[in-house]
Amino acid sequence: MLLRLDSPTDLRHSIWHHLTHAPHDRHHPWRTPVLATTTPGGEPNARTVVLRAANATQQTLTAFTDHRSAKAFELAHHPKALFVFWSERLKWQLRVRALVTVQTSGPEVDAVWQRVRQSATAGDYLAPAAPGTPLAQPDAGTAPLAERHHLAILSAQVTEIDWLELSASGHRRARIGPDSWEWLTP
Repeated sequence: MLLRLDSPTDLRHSIWHHLTHAPHDRHHPWRTPVLATTTPGGEPNARTVVLRAANATQQTLTAFTDHRSAKAFELAHHPKALFVFWSERLKWQLRVRALVTVQTSGPEVDAVWQRVRQSATAGDYLAPAAPGTPLAQPDAGTAPLAERHHLAILSAQVTEIDWLELSASGHRRARIGPDSWEWLTP
């Protein structure tokens, strides 16, 4: 579906329109991007996360995680990350480079926890063992919940967006920075 995007401003606006709406629409394909990080050994590590917020003015993306997770550890040591979004309907791929900070405490984490604690996902942040901890048996993950939550906020400052549109009438690609723009060969 080739959209008429006559200017860099039109494209930038359209991208951020979709990013800011995705966290509020469970069916939006950009609600669950892939987040790629780097392990301490320099290996890539990728997983799907839930996009919790996007702010076009500040050019930030937000996700949550258990602060004991591999991604939190990796981002604390190497904050450069890549989010990959795909929309089948738009035929758009975004590769979003960002610098990510991991917030494990403070008023913002407390406020988020107050919202999350009443939801079905609260147990994700109350597990007694860290994500990825080996289990003795498949159902061993049903241990009593911890008393203290392990929620962390991943705050991603977008540094660059690589946009690709696939179309039978011709692919288009652009690199978009906070203050820069260029068309690329697809």
